[in-house]
Amino acid sequence: MRSADGDEPVVDAVLPPGASSDSPVFVISIAAELAGMHAQTLRSYDRLGLVSPGRSSGGGRRYSARDIALLREVQRLSQVDGVNLAGVKRIIELEQLVDGLRARIEELTAELSAAHAAAEQAAAVVHQSYRRDLVPVDRRQALVVWRPKPRNDG
Repeated sequence: MRSADGDEPVVDAVLPPGASSDSPVFVISIAAELAGMHAQTLRSYDRLGLVSPGRSSGGGRRYSARDIALLREVQRLSQVDGVNLAGVKRIIELEQLVDGLRARIEELTAELSAAHAAAEQAAAVVHQSYRRDLVPVDRRQALVVWRPKPRNDG
């Protein structure tokens, strides 16, 4: 997998064994190097809330592979696309909102599928319980035959 600009490979390849892309493993100097930025820029982005790295027990910043990918995206949006940092922050917030909504849609779709399957199963159980010797008659369409009483004209 490559970064958004297609030039540099994603940082996941340099993760320690057992670490995920969300694991805060990179100190600021390594993260800055991997993102192609100065460490002070990373501090600035943290203060602005653009990228929020994890913290070590001593309070030092620890960046994940996902944070580094986000730093690259901030850089691309601001330098290539010309978006100011406030706009970049809003774009990131909206993308995170969309990701959350997509995840919720997937959850609801799964719940709906499960409910639909349960309803079909319940209907099948009801249909199996029908007595086969009875035939349902729709009274709205029943035929009524009228026969007049014979007259006694006597």
